[in-house]
Amino acid sequence: MKSSVLALWILVFAGIWTGQAQKDWYYPLRGADWATRRPAEFGIDATALQQAVSFAESHEYTGSRDLRQAILEGFRREPYHELLGPVKKRGGPAGMILKKGYLVASWGETGRVDMTFSVTKSFLSTVAGLALQKGLIRNLEEPVAKYVWDGTFEGAHNAKINWVHLLQQNSDWSGDLWGSPDWGDRPPREGGIDDWKNRALVEPGTVMEYNDVRVNVLAYSLTQVWRQPLPGILKAQIMDPIGASTTWRWYGYDHAWTVIDGLKMQSVTGGGHSGGGLFISTEDMARFGLLFLSRGSWNGTQLFGPSWIEQATAPSVPNPNYGYMWWLNRPGERHWDGLPDNMYYAAGFGGNFIVVCPDQELVLVLRWLEPDQIGEFVKLVYKALR
Repeated sequence: MKSSVLALWILVFAGIWTGQAQKDWYYPLRGADWATRRPAEFGIDATALQQAVSFAESHEYTGSRDLRQAILEGFRREPYHELLGPVKKRGGPAGMILKKGYLVASWGETGRVDMTFSVTKSFLSTVAGLALQKGLIRNLEEPVAKYVWDGTFEGAHNAKINWVHLLQQNSDWSGDLWGSPDWGDRPPREGGIDDWKNRALVEPGTVMEYNDVRVNVLAYSLTQVWRQPLPGILKAQIMDPIGASTTWRWYGYDHAWTVIDGLKMQSVTGGGHSGGGLFISTEDMARFGLLFLSRGSWNGTQLFGPSWIEQATAPSVPNPNYGYMWWLNRPGERHWDGLPDNMYYAAGFGGNFIVVCPDQELVLVLRWLEPDQIGEFVKLVYKALR
C-alpha cells in the first residue's frame, strides 16, 4: 500500500498524472456561453472591479486602429522594415476577468478576432514544451544544432545556442531568416547600420535582447523537430482540447515556406510587427490563460505537466522578469510593487495581455490597453479583492 501511494506522488510531481478538475472550477465547453458569477459570490467588491473595467475602457492604446499604420509607425527605426505577412484592422478595448474559470467581468467585443502580436510567443513556448514532453527534444540545454543541421546554427557562436537560450531570448543568434537580418530587429538607439552589422557577439545566455528574428528562428527550429506546421500541433494538442473556437489563425510571413518530408509548409512567426502571428479572440485567449492557471489541466485532463509551467516561469539569469516567453512579476525593472511575485503574463504590441494570478485564482485578458497602464489595471483589480 505504501509503495502504491509513493508511486502516485511520484507521478504527480513529475507532472504526468491526469488529475481531477480543480474543485469548484468552471471549464467552458466549446461554443457555450461563458458561465458568469456575480463578483460578490467570490468576495470581490463589484464597484471597485467596475472601476478597473472603466479604467481599461478609458485607456485605449493610442495607436491607430489601422494596424498597418500603427505597425509601420511603431517600428519605423528598423532599417528595411516592411509588412511581410497578414495584418488586420483592430477593434476597441475588450477584456475578460475570470475567477476559478467563471466570468466575473467583461467588456468590448470578446468574440472578435484580432492580432495579438507577441502574446503569440507564449503559445510558441508552449509548443516547445509539448515537444519536450513528447521526447522530440531530449533536453532543452542541448544545442539546437543537434536537431537543425541545415546551416541555421553553423559557426562557432551559433553552434553553442541551445533551446533555453532561444526560449529566454538571450541567444544572440546571428544571421538572416526569411531575408530579415537579426541586427535589423529593434536596433540600439546608438550607432547605425555598420555598427549593428559588425557588433561583437555576446555569449549565449548572458544578455537578453528582445528580437523577433531570433524568435522566428525558434519557430522554424520547432517546425523542423515536429516535421509539421506548428498551428496544427497547437490545434490538436491545446486549442481543441480546451474547446477553443474555430476562428483563431496562426500565420507566418507570406514567403516563409520550407519543405519537410516532401511537403511544403509555412514556418509561423512568434509576433506580428512585420505581420503574421496569432489572430485570436479574447475568449480563446482566456481559455489558454485558464489552462495555465489550472497548471496544464483542463477539466481533469492533463495536457502538459505542471513542471513545464514551473520551467517556463522561472526567471532567466540575464533578466529576472522573463522566463520562457512569459513575463514575470519578479523584482526587477518590470516589477509591479504590491502584487504577488508569482504572477506572470503574456504581452503583445498595442496592449494585448494574458495575466495569470495563481494566488487569487484569476485570469485577466486585455485587448488594446495603453501598454504602460497594465500594472495600474492589475492593481485596481487586486484592490477589488481586498
